Formats: sequence, C-alpha cells, structure tokens
Amino acid sequence: MCGDSPQAQQPAEHSTVPKVRLAASEMSVSPACAFLLLFCFGAVLSPAQSYLLQPCEPINETVSVEKEGCPKCLVFQTTICSGHCLTKEPVYKSPFSTIYQHVCTYRDVRYETVRLPDCPPGVDPHVTYPVALSCDCSLCTMDTSDCTIESLTPDFCMMQREFIAEY
Repeated sequence: MCGDSPQAQQPAEHSTVPKVRLAASEMSVSPACAFLLLFCFGAVLSPAQSYLLQPCEPINETVSVEKEGCPKCLVFQTTICSGHCLTKEPVYKSPFSTIYQHVCTYRDVRYETVRLPDCPPGVDPHVTYPVALSCDCSLCTMDTSDCTIESLTPDFCMMQREFIAEY
C-alpha cells in the first residue's frame, strides 16, 4: 500500500520489529505512489478534457435541399445544431430497461421556405426547412434531425447544384 512502512506490510504475528509511529515529516512516499496520487488528483480537476469538445449549440452550416421532380438542388447557409452531448452507455445491457441516448438537437426552431429553380409545371418548387434558434441535448426528433449513425454531409446533393449567396 502507498506510504506504508515495510513493518506495516508484514502480518502482526510474524513481526519482530516493534511498531513505531512516525511523524508526517518522517514518512516517505515511493515515486510510483506520488505519480498515482498526482494522476488521481489531476483526473478530479480535469473531467475527461470535456473543455476540448464543442458544446451543443447553433452553428452556421452550408446545407442543401432538393426535391424529386426538380432538376437542381439548392445550396445555402443556415443555422443547425451541432456539438457534444454527455452520454453514458452501460456495460451490462438489460433486456428489461431502455437506453436513451441524448443528441444535440433543436430546442427552438423557425421554419423558412425556399424555392427550387427550374422545377417543371405541376411540381411544387417550395421546400420548408428548420432553422435552429437554440439547441439542447435531448432525444432525437426525426421531424427535425438526422438521427442516423453515419449520415451524408449537410450540403450533399444528388442533382446539379445551384448556389444562393445570402438567403
């Protein structure tokens, strides 16, 4: 054990040296124990370096919208939710309990509508999308969020691109 004297490590029945109380100034700590104590102290003060992770917040991002029947997709800047949410995954997964993972998703949204260019007659050229006003770590809402494990980039287009400078 760290800080124990050799006499304290022996069982009492085999001890030939009388027990002596040492003052704190006379105790010695091995280098390994000192390192372990410093490591534990540092882990308490620095919780998993979470200060390096981007918090869940609205950010500006280039996104695309497209619609079946329209030959072009529209690429523009908007505000989306992005960032890190603390979550825990249990080692033992019970079949009787449900695990809820929190993701960075919309708290307050405003909806905006854009018009896709060159849509043929009979195809509604309007597309409505959410704009993040504030974000929160909560359960994924499929209405406003991409809840897949690996998704496409926000500006991915299947069709020919059309850019809007400021929308």
